Amino acid sequence: MDAFYSDNITNALKNDPPGEWMPYIPEDCIRLSSGFPAPSLVPVKQLKESIGQLLDVEQDLPLHYLGTPKMDELKQQIIERLDQREMKFTMDEVLVTAGACQAIDLIARIFVDEETVVAVESPTYMEALEIYKNYTDRFIEIPMDEDGLQTERFAKLLADRKSKGLPLPQLLYTIPTFQNPTGTTLTEERRRHLLELADTYDFLIIEDDAYGELFFHDQPKTLKAWDKANRVLYVGSFSKVIAPGLRIGWVSATKEIIEKLFWFKKDLDHPFAQAVMSNYLRQYPLNKRLSLIQESYKEKCSLMKDALADYMPDSVSWYVPRGGYFVWVKLPGEDTSELLEQATKKGVSFLPGKHFFLDERDGREWLRLSFSYEDSTAIVEGVKKLSEVVCNR
Repeated sequence: MDAFYSDNITNALKNDPPGEWMPYIPEDCIRLSSGFPAPSLVPVKQLKESIGQLLDVEQDLPLHYLGTPKMDELKQQIIERLDQREMKFTMDEVLVTAGACQAIDLIARIFVDEETVVAVESPTYMEALEIYKNYTDRFIEIPMDEDGLQTERFAKLLADRKSKGLPLPQLLYTIPTFQNPTGTTLTEERRRHLLELADTYDFLIIEDDAYGELFFHDQPKTLKAWDKANRVLYVGSFSKVIAPGLRIGWVSATKEIIEKLFWFKKDLDHPFAQAVMSNYLRQYPLNKRLSLIQESYKEKCSLMKDALADYMPDSVSWYVPRGGYFVWVKLPGEDTSELLEQATKKGVSFLPGKHFFLDERDGREWLRLSFSYEDSTAIVEGVKKLSEVVCNR
């Protein structure tokens, strides 16, 4: 039996080596690769107080399978926040999940099989690609530019497929606001166009809004807020604005869809984490916290853009984000995967662009930099180190 498991594990690792998409990063590197909240902005003290108060009041309840009434309270808090952003939902139309990724996976379970065609942005969030590839290998890729998903290109692609009798997508996965990895934001005109295309060609839209609260100036209106035909399944998360380790996300959709998602989710709840989050939100208003982190990330993004302008060669270009965590950088003629090894030896890391494309060759000249995790001094020093590597090639 041991040999059986050993052989099968070995074969599985040969097919999908661990860490292939996330390269090894030395401990002493400046991590411009890390799409994590800044350590100084994780509310450790407040969460500690919330946990202590929760256990003092509720004792063992949050530690049981069934959890506490605070799980429903958390759902209500999410609904109230969505209402402030012009999205109206009832308790039957929201499912709390273990982060946004569980929400995406649950949606894939009920809507995607090997015959399903899924439309995705190109590039897009690497984890979402991995989830969908577990269910289907039939994809339509829509190119991105500085204004997000190119809806005109998508419209032509859909019309062409229909005229040729090719299968149309049943789902579109999109991150329209402060996208990962590009940092781009879909314009209002394109948002409206995308919803029109969904009506015309009869597909659903999964709107991943993980970064939507991290705006630097004005907050864009979500696709879901424009949605009049229940085409949009809205996915949100507290990971980027409070603490990713609590794994609190959600999906908002029609009651019928939520019931199906709930059936697949079954008892895979995190009662303690949900109760902690609810208690935290009760004590510490989210709007006040958002103002703090928005200002911090805005400042760090500005420092990164200035450093890129100061140190990078003129041939290098990048998209300018209006929020979120990331700057998407193009190095014409370079293979950023090869560049990474030299950069880490120099003391700075990034993510090569290939990891965000279905066809890795499409991302050869691109890389993603994150300004969220490191402090201001490290951001500038990291960009300087990376620029030295680029200039010396």
